[in-house]
Amino acid sequence: MNQITYADFEKVDIRIGTIRAAQPLEGVRKPAIRLEIDFGPEIGVRKSSAQLTVHYAPEALVGRQVAAVVNFPPRQIGKFMSEVLTLGFPDGNGAVVLVVPDKAVPNGSKLF
Repeated sequence: MNQITYADFEKVDIRIGTIRAAQPLEGVRKPAIRLEIDFGPEIGVRKSSAQLTVHYAPEALVGRQVAAVVNFPPRQIGKFMSEVLTLGFPDGNGAVVLVVPDKAVPNGSKLF
């Protein structure tokens, strides 16, 4: 396993946000959900494409808090521009399970 320094870790800006809107993402090869996530006044609302369709329905995601990397450059996913990387772990079959706090925290809170 490659080791990194704490300075390397500090470069990755992982924040908590609340999903404000979620809907199926059309025109992509792998099923995905389009998310609008509120990261608070400093960062604002950002868009993300996430392959969450195995464990999550779009309507069940609204109001949930999620962790995301907010300082990657935007990435084109089909016709959609994803602005943040929503974080998850693979389950035993490789389907995404979201990284979420176990208690509510303010939007925009930074992982440390």
